[in-house]
Amino acid sequence: MIRVDVSKTLGGFFIEAAFDAPEKGITALFGPSGAGKTSIINMVAGLLQPKQGSIRINGRCLFDSRKGIDLPPERRRVGYVFQDGRLFPHLTVRSNLTFGMRRVTRTSRYVGFEQVIGLLGIGHLLDRRPATLSGGEKQRVAIGRALLCSPTLLLMDEPLAALDEPRKAEVMPFITRLAREVAIPILYVTHAWQEIQTLADTLIVLSAGRVAASGALDQLGGNSDWSIPAAGSVATPFPLPS
Repeated sequence: MIRVDVSKTLGGFFIEAAFDAPEKGITALFGPSGAGKTSIINMVAGLLQPKQGSIRINGRCLFDSRKGIDLPPERRRVGYVFQDGRLFPHLTVRSNLTFGMRRVTRTSRYVGFEQVIGLLGIGHLLDRRPATLSGGEKQRVAIGRALLCSPTLLLMDEPLAALDEPRKAEVMPFITRLAREVAIPILYVTHAWQEIQTLADTLIVLSAGRVAASGALDQLGGNSDWSIPAAGSVATPFPLPS
């Protein structure tokens, strides 16, 4: 079980969010731009420190403000796939994939190189450099690089946002296979409802830095009759697409 309970002020924006996510499958963090989605997963990754709260993955504490625990990013065993891939341009695909893998002890690895390239269909790209890859290929390589670090949790921050529709359609089946075959929990940030319908098992709806609704997708997917109290106590509706 992934448990996140954090609060933080960013300028004039206040995040106060608490939710649980299952230890398997894809949990989507959904909401409009500026809802706090990326800030929350950056707190999970250790790139942003909450003011208060706690973050736990399968009972392992990554952050606890009361106990003074704040593990650095490199000790959290969290993989991160960014919107733009962020591959190393001077390295081949093979070297990009193994960059983080080499920093993981053999006893801590649960997924192998051949398994990952087979899962993502990138074996034919190994000797190429990022500049020669399509957008969809870059994202598959970025997913593979994160996965080869054998993380206990994979964070994906709008990984399809920069892709056109054909490239999105190319990458989504690989994300689905990843969650099913590797059985790693994924926190997936998006404001695209179509991606949620295709990929997500669990849905966390965010509005103005707070959790407006959470639960299994099949329970929340058709619900359009709820709202969250905004700061100042006036309910602000944010309906889900039907």
